Amino acid sequence: MNKNNSTIFECTNCGAQFQKWTGRCLECGKWGTIAEGVKDIKKKKTDKKHPQAKLYSLKDAEAQTIKRRQTNIQEIDRVLGGGLVPGSLTLLGGEPGIGKSTLSLQIANLLSPTLYFSGEESVGQIKLRADRLKISSDKLKISNETNVESIITTIIQHLPSLVFIDSIQTIYSSELENEMGSINQIKACSVKLLECAKQKNIPIIIIGHITKDGAVAGPKTLEHLVDTVLYLEGDEYHNYRILRTIKNRFGSTDEVGIFSMEENGLTEIKNPSSTFLTDNKETGPGNIITCLLEGTRPILIEVQALVNKTIFGYPVRKASGFDINRLHVILAVLQKHAGLDLGQYDVYLNIVGGLKTKEPAVDLAVALAITSAYKDKPLSKDIAVFGEIGLSGEVRPVLKTDNRIKECENLNMKKIITAKQKLKTYKNLQIIAVQNIKELIKTV
Repeated sequence: MNKNNSTIFECTNCGAQFQKWTGRCLECGKWGTIAEGVKDIKKKKTDKKHPQAKLYSLKDAEAQTIKRRQTNIQEIDRVLGGGLVPGSLTLLGGEPGIGKSTLSLQIANLLSPTLYFSGEESVGQIKLRADRLKISSDKLKISNETNVESIITTIIQHLPSLVFIDSIQTIYSSELENEMGSINQIKACSVKLLECAKQKNIPIIIIGHITKDGAVAGPKTLEHLVDTVLYLEGDEYHNYRILRTIKNRFGSTDEVGIFSMEENGLTEIKNPSSTFLTDNKETGPGNIITCLLEGTRPILIEVQALVNKTIFGYPVRKASGFDINRLHVILAVLQKHAGLDLGQYDVYLNIVGGLKTKEPAVDLAVALAITSAYKDKPLSKDIAVFGEIGLSGEVRPVLKTDNRIKECENLNMKKIITAKQKLKTYKNLQIIAVQNIKELIKTV
């Protein structure tokens, strides 16, 4: 064997290299993927001179003006920061069946001409989905091509206004010997698509599968390569879908889009507060309205609590849509600083509508809902409560209080209970400021 060459063993799935053969790859965990190869270890010449990089000062550099293209779906344009940026590469992730392909077809129908490459569904299956969504655009072209070189050649020839890849795990590059869906294939295909998008100034949206942990399958560098990372979230038992921005090089990551899954596809919800609130005028103990922030948008939701005498030796604590560890903290604060004996009671908490929140602003509403259920005293439906609770029982202000109050005023709330702070004066609202848990319970 040549002195400059050395025998190595490489995983055909992830590309990891080892000095000796193993039955299982230590990186990706797959069996039987280690193959013998030869690696060239010739010394690279270091005496070659390279030209110096050209430097610019901030004064001399010209800022680029981004001309976005709107999708005509306000919730999507809100998340993207005003619309699609030409030459951008966007990653759309989400659980199976959440509506990624449905949302992609709806966007593709509004922007033309559009190319839609699907490695998961046949042309006939895409046609069935389009018929269900009542999509019949002649400028929407679909294909089952999975070779990335052929896809890029097609893009260059047709120069569409938008391209969809469904999904990045189902396409491959003929320049690599790794199997489809491997880490090296995903990385190589993403780099080629990114280069094509930048050179031809065409926005490309790639759809990605997610793992059990909720992350996009494949290398983490995939999220670093793309310009924008979107996640479509939802609950299989509810029709609501939330589109979140995890990364956005052309805008803020604070915005979210809210949709409802209907028979004809995803329908945007322009006023989510009125959707998540029930229309019942009468309310029982343990129900209270709070205002949380989804991105920069305030949303009014209802918090429900049920307190029942335990029949076991250890009380049960259950929470739906709320962090169970945070619930334990609030119960401890109520028992220590408010004198509520909850040690022998089961506590159940529910965020109505299937929403999941970790925002500290919900703490005050959770505490008041538990207190109302414990004392069996209902609260009025025109009261909104929000604030953060500390371990010593103090109530702390939360972000964008004025925005929350304005949303409460728009939905005809009469009283607002929050932390003591400097606030504007409102004509149709009574602001009740509290400093701690004891003052809250006495006031209500």
